[in-house]
Amino acid sequence: MTGTDRFPELPPEAMTQIQRNAMADIVAGPRKGAAGPFKALVRSPELMSLVQKVGAYIRYASVIPPDLNELAILITARHWTAQYEWYAHIRLALAAGLDPAIPPAIARGERPNALSEDAAIVYDFCDILLKQGAVPDEIFERAHGRFGEQGVIDLIGTCGYYSWVSMVLNVDRTPLPPGEPLPLAPLT
Repeated sequence: MTGTDRFPELPPEAMTQIQRNAMADIVAGPRKGAAGPFKALVRSPELMSLVQKVGAYIRYASVIPPDLNELAILITARHWTAQYEWYAHIRLALAAGLDPAIPPAIARGERPNALSEDAAIVYDFCDILLKQGAVPDEIFERAHGRFGEQGVIDLIGTCGYYSWVSMVLNVDRTPLPPGEPLPLAPLT
């Protein structure tokens, strides 16, 4: 990611009433803020309002446990080399209880060695889904057997939503806070 963000933050006085309302809804929701992709997405407030509800479900109501959901988000961020997404979610993942040995391997583009059975299911499902756009029967059956139909759909939703967010952030070139190094090296 080089250069500066392409969608600078709009001050409230530069927003339409629809944009201000959409931002107010996000700030009033479980996120309590409108950082990350929302400064770009406000350019399409109706889309932002609809999709942020999907994101709120995935972050706060998914049947996938929080540490494993954050694992799926990190796998997705790594897939897209989404620097801001990784930066924002690494702390959330660790706070949710993700084993601290896991993120460095994912950052290097490697399958972590010390995965619990559940983390291995999530890793394998999300990794192959993002790389191939589908999952083989064996991986599907493992995820379905452990997390059920809703869990499989929630994992797909996590990868899909955070792929979309990663693309928004990457196109915007959303910067990290000043002084923060880029957490992800390009994969070869």
